[in-house]
Amino acid sequence: MTRNEIEAPELTREEVLLVPDDRFSPDSVAIVTGAGSGIGRATALALAHNGLTVCATDIDEEGLTGTADRHADLGLDGRIETTTADLTDDSALEAIVEAASAEGEIRYLANIAGIQHVAPMEEFPMEKYDLMHRLMLRAPLVLSKLCLPHMREAGGGAVANMCSIHGHYVTRDKVAYNVVKFGLRGLTQSIAAEGEGDVRAFSLSTAYVKTPLVVNQIADTAESRGITEREVVEDVMLGEARVTELMDPVEVANVFAFGLSKHGRFLDGGDLLFDGGYTLTY
Repeated sequence: MTRNEIEAPELTREEVLLVPDDRFSPDSVAIVTGAGSGIGRATALALAHNGLTVCATDIDEEGLTGTADRHADLGLDGRIETTTADLTDDSALEAIVEAASAEGEIRYLANIAGIQHVAPMEEFPMEKYDLMHRLMLRAPLVLSKLCLPHMREAGGGAVANMCSIHGHYVTRDKVAYNVVKFGLRGLTQSIAAEGEGDVRAFSLSTAYVKTPLVVNQIADTAESRGITEREVVEDVMLGEARVTELMDPVEVANVFAFGLSKHGRFLDGGDLLFDGGYTLTY
């Protein structure tokens, strides 16, 4: 198995979990970051099909167009409005929230955008660390800060943060990713502490998912460890799992949809380990 064999299939209507919730309506807005590909795209499509108005954002304008086109091609319910933005720019974060508030009541925020860089700590470029920190930890904090007043005004809401098994334990050569994912769990708990039950927060920790981020790191990991790409997939990615297959993005999106809904009302401050037994079994 190599990177060319783990491309995720395109999302279909039938794969999307439909969750009954009166607040999943066109008047309710969900902001989804990283919506140009992978888990972000799948989550934007799934939340829209559940009846929400989704404000999808990504730095990749072409990717966002692809998400909107996929929504139209499948004839999914709800709406998707796109905003191209650089999440490391605070003014862009403010513009995202302003655009979302013009579409309805902001009730949901899914912080999914992420990147990866693989290198030993002694060689890890600090400019890359700074970028990953701003994109994957600071931006979720700023967006949460900006969305909280809107959620309170709407009568409640929820923030969902894309975490990882790397927010529970670490692997070598991924120091920035490890640090920001641990930090994201702290942010999740902080939002829950101050949300007073009206604004919930939860994180979702998966193992390896068939996304461009995962596929693109296979070669880097192989080079860094001196092993083959097949060994990266079979030993590094799946070696500790009990469910020995990579997840599809829509499977993650469906958990987000459930967690954001009224059925997840007691999910507040917690982390969902959705990892095929990766973390808690040996």
